[in-house]
Amino acid sequence: MAEPPSYLSSFKDELIQLIKRLGTHLALKMSNLFSISLQKLDPRSVGAIAGLAVAIIFTYRLTRSPAPPTRRQPKRQAPTTSSTAIRTQSNITLMPSGVYSSSEDLRAQNTFDEFFQPVKPTLGQIVRQKLNEGRKVTCRLLGVILEESSPEELQTKATVRPSVLDVLLEITKFCDLYLMERVIDDESEKNVLLALENAGIFTSGGLVKDKVLFCSTENGRTSFVRQLEPDWHIDTNPEIVSQLARFIKYQLHVSPVKTEWTTGKVLSSPSLEQFFGF
Repeated sequence: MAEPPSYLSSFKDELIQLIKRLGTHLALKMSNLFSISLQKLDPRSVGAIAGLAVAIIFTYRLTRSPAPPTRRQPKRQAPTTSSTAIRTQSNITLMPSGVYSSSEDLRAQNTFDEFFQPVKPTLGQIVRQKLNEGRKVTCRLLGVILEESSPEELQTKATVRPSVLDVLLEITKFCDLYLMERVIDDESEKNVLLALENAGIFTSGGLVKDKVLFCSTENGRTSFVRQLEPDWHIDTNPEIVSQLARFIKYQLHVSPVKTEWTTGKVLSSPSLEQFFGF
């Protein structure tokens, strides 16, 4: 059965409170009447009391009368097509019981994944890891640091490769780095030092000009490396790499063509920056 409207309930409550107050007043009057002799009552007083009692009874019966029944409107349901029923049945079949998905669960999972996702290592960490914590490094200039590939080209100009600059500067911060190259004349030395200075290697990095070594033969570079006894040597000449394999702990052979080395102490890479993943 439907509940009566809210305004009828409020009116009924107020009427009941009024009747209670009238009843209290009537009880007080009746107590006073019983204390008075019946001979003193006149017909008008008795009629007034009787009328008040009838009014109270009528009002009480009115408030107690049941509200007329209301007809319940049937709920209209949208027609269900066969395709909708099939999709619903398919979802029920595929969805395991007790498994629910909510936006709160998704946000919580995303927060958990972000908190525990692996931290990307910095360039400095990669350099130290790749060099196995080696502290001293010797490196050839031609074909590794410079764009030029022969001593003859250095007689006219020298150009630092932009792609290797960040890695080179990071190596100078962590390692004791020595750069070396075979040159033909003094002009070539000046061109190399000027190119390194313009690239900011002497100011941003920890390299000084005294650690840039020049020689007139390939064997001279080999002698430099053996005297310095580095942890790593980086070169493009496979013959020098092979000669130093017995003396140097680790070597990196930079060459566009991958060379297979029998010793595990020699690694290969197309460039210095690619060896560090750049």
